[in-house]
Amino acid sequence: MTTFVLDGKLAADTFAVATLGLCDLRLMNDRRWPWLILVPQRPDKVELHDLTPLDQTMLTFEMGIAAQALKAVTGCEKINIAALGNIVRQLHVHIIARNTGDAGWPGPVWGYGTAEPYQPEDARKLALAISNAL
Repeated sequence: MTTFVLDGKLAADTFAVATLGLCDLRLMNDRRWPWLILVPQRPDKVELHDLTPLDQTMLTFEMGIAAQALKAVTGCEKINIAALGNIVRQLHVHIIARNTGDAGWPGPVWGYGTAEPYQPEDARKLALAISNAL
């Protein structure tokens, strides 16, 4: 049996927030948008349909609670949710807080400008606030 290992790019580009029932919840290191990543802790999964029906249900539930927590903490107007996987093949879901007039609005966040990293203390505070809101 293969063991779950977080993709190196995801590990390098994010901060840990919480471990949920199925997923590792992470904060993307780009302060332009409060941006969470959910990574199902299942080895060798690439697509949503690679998960068992029970894991698909759990992922949907965890997407919902992560989105609610992000919206509660940020007060954003809109939550974008997507699973692309074109660069990082490991199954992961993006949950992004958006507001009218933010960087790149109304377009997608991918490929827009250059990431603006958080100061480590700011990332810790936001991760803690999101964790508490769960």
